[in-house]
Amino acid sequence: MPSPEVNKPAVYILRRQTQCGRCKRELWQKEFVCLTAGDALCLECAGLAHLEYLPAGDTAVTRRATKYSGLHVVVMKKSAARKRSERQGILAEPEAIRRAESESAVDAEKRAEQQAKAAKRREKEDHAYVAVFAEALLKQFPGCPLKDAHEIAAHACQKYSGRVGRSAAARQFDPTAIRLAVIAYVRHTYTKYDRLLARHGDRHLALSEVQGRIEQVLTRWEGLSQSREQEEEQR
Repeated sequence: MPSPEVNKPAVYILRRQTQCGRCKRELWQKEFVCLTAGDALCLECAGLAHLEYLPAGDTAVTRRATKYSGLHVVVMKKSAARKRSERQGILAEPEAIRRAESESAVDAEKRAEQQAKAAKRREKEDHAYVAVFAEALLKQFPGCPLKDAHEIAAHACQKYSGRVGRSAAARQFDPTAIRLAVIAYVRHTYTKYDRLLARHGDRHLALSEVQGRIEQVLTRWEGLSQSREQEEEQR
């Protein structure tokens, strides 16, 4: 059984001026033309003038308009550069398009509300997670200044950032994951690593030059050899 699309007319956006094969009206560039068995017709002669053009772009609106319209026709445009016809949108009944746009707008509003609620929920979860992460960090590095501990936790736990705090190990407050987060923070905050890297562009060389300073800070934070106030003064 042939597809219902097979017998539908083909509508194109004109690339150059032509003439309707029936009423002989001039059809200008960018107008619609309906191609039927060897003839090029204007929409009036093709019986499609009652339809409205819906450009491609919003798949939800297009899908609904196609569903609700008693008749719809795909609109194509020939691309000389690509040597093929490309879909541009559809012609559908105006009422169907209005209904599709209205329903899609309602759905978009609902999605926005759901996303806002989800964002608030994630924000609360993140705040709680950062607090627990900072607490675990301070147990491992009791000499770490409180301000630094919370900054490290916040950076490490940022969503979708790929930082170590969001790894499975960090979620369990694995000491190795926490240590990696601390090292990264110390490298960027307590050393000249960023300036060295910008100066000569060699990551390994920059790391080698600041490694001693990193170990010095880690030793202090782990052993509580200095008070947090003294550490803040040296920052």
